[in-house]
Amino acid sequence: MSTPVTANGGQIQHTLERGADKATAAAHDAIDLAADVARPAIDTVVSNAHGAVDRAGVAATHAAGAVGVKGDQLNESGKRMAERAGGYVREHPVASLGMAVVAGYVLSRLFLSR
Repeated sequence: MSTPVTANGGQIQHTLERGADKATAAAHDAIDLAADVARPAIDTVVSNAHGAVDRAGVAATHAAGAVGVKGDQLNESGKRMAERAGGYVREHPVASLGMAVVAGYVLSRLFLSR
């Protein structure tokens, strides 16, 4: 009696192993198919990301150049204003001293009141 059960049990085990092998192979095939389908989408995302980074780099370079130009312009404006102020002080020393005293008084009142 034990022989038929063992033979039948071996057949069931063999069937289960074949089913497991088929399921494993099907899972591998599904994974490979999903990877093949996803690869173009991933490549597109990567390409778009690289393009965005490149565009941001170009924009940052242009912005840095524009800031440099504006900085130079402001520096020149500051020099011109300092030259004009120096010229005014040389031409009107008493008025300049009076304005400095008044400005100092006003500023001291503003800071002391707080």
